[in-house]
Amino acid sequence: MRVISKTRLRAFWDGAERSDAEGPLLAWHTHVSNRTVSWNSWGDVKAAFGSASLVGNCVVFNIGGNKYRLITRILYPSQKVFILKVMTHAEYDGNKWQAQCGCFDPSPTLKGSGTRTTRKQNPRGQ
Repeated sequence: MRVISKTRLRAFWDGAERSDAEGPLLAWHTHVSNRTVSWNSWGDVKAAFGSASLVGNCVVFNIGGNKYRLITRILYPSQKVFILKVMTHAEYDGNKWQAQCGCFDPSPTLKGSGTRTTRKQNPRGQ
């Protein structure tokens, strides 16, 4: 998988009183970035990280013994993991992150895929 971007992880652990997040975040990054890791579905992620959660279109990883949360968006066809947000457990519990990260927005489409998602109209016009 290709992780985009390690900069957000570094910005988090460089923050005040969060240096203990560096080791667990680097371990997560090293594992996910390994060339042998290839996720094709949520089931693949869950098999690798049993404590991960699916929230809308976002995948949430527990980091550092459940002290931190890593919010990602995974695009399986392109094998990319986008780091959306890293936060403490307390910040996560506030639930403001769901709107900030767009977890319930439609998934992006691949350019050039030739497919579009459209809502079919009910024949009765309802």
